Amino acid sequence: MAETSLLLFFSFVILFIIIGNSCNAAEEIKVYELKKGDFSVKITNYGATVLSVILPDKHGKLDDVVLGYNSINDYKNDTTYFGGLIGRVANRIGGAKFKLNGVEYKLPANDHGNTLHGGSRGFCDVIWKVENYQEDSHVTLTYNSFDGEQGFPGDLSVKVTYMFIGANKLALDMQAKPLNKATPVNLASHTYWNLGGATSGSIFSHTIQIFGSKITPVDDKLIPTGTITPVKGTAYDFLQPRTIGSKFSEIPGGYDINYVLDNTEGKHLHRVATVHESKSGRKMELWTNKPGVQFYTSNMLENAKGKDEFVYKKYAALCLETQGFPDSVNHPNFPSQIVNPEETYKHIMVYRFTAL
Repeated sequence: MAETSLLLFFSFVILFIIIGNSCNAAEEIKVYELKKGDFSVKITNYGATVLSVILPDKHGKLDDVVLGYNSINDYKNDTTYFGGLIGRVANRIGGAKFKLNGVEYKLPANDHGNTLHGGSRGFCDVIWKVENYQEDSHVTLTYNSFDGEQGFPGDLSVKVTYMFIGANKLALDMQAKPLNKATPVNLASHTYWNLGGATSGSIFSHTIQIFGSKITPVDDKLIPTGTITPVKGTAYDFLQPRTIGSKFSEIPGGYDINYVLDNTEGKHLHRVATVHESKSGRKMELWTNKPGVQFYTSNMLENAKGKDEFVYKKYAALCLETQGFPDSVNHPNFPSQIVNPEETYKHIMVYRFTAL
């Protein structure tokens, strides 16, 4: 009887520890605001996710210009990747597998037989540790990805810093260091932008210029064919500014394509795109050190209930995800995403916001 009582006691202790740890994990999820004047950004350590970006328009009216949800719990069940920090490998990997150093790695097939945005539980679905936070300056978050997580090789130490630069720039500094094995790394920020305000409707009237004269064409499952083709004379040509809706009828389903950025050699940062919304006057300019950008017009957004119960429909936002090329692990002619233990992956994005 004494042994039974002792066993019962230890069972309750173990259960208490498990419940306590679960509660602690839930309590770790917090929201961090960066604020400078009328410019503010909210980040959560769940998925290192951008929750809001509030900016004034040309009349000084403040609006949230990114799509998202009311509750952190909604992000846990999210299939749109609203604002998430995507990894270990953003975008798609064909056939949910790749070979590295003679070993084939099989990954979760979470997108029509392919791997999308790091698998069924990518970096946007985990709790990050907040390493440093200063409200008027920056927040730094870290995550340790273990060997075999979502099928990827090696332990990987990851760090992202969201920071203000001056009065009107937001920068993302993403870094990752393999600890014991070579591994592919391709981090990306999956923020959905509508410069007219998150509840203002479609982005067809936004004017965009993309500094990429080539794209990587894809098959019917959005996997690159391996070719690189010029955009000149096609509906993908945004080398000169024009509205997103101006040739939309020529793109079945909407834009979801990787652009090969121009003038990337020998520069710390190069221009990616500019976006302008005439009614608000808001303009967003983007720079990066990466060779590509995925231009996506929220084609798969289907009546998602967002902030303040507003229902987001297709084409309610645009994404500009700077990145390495999709499925690079299976295309030797694409820039390599393989990072070795003695190397550090570095990915920088800088947004500049104005309103005129």
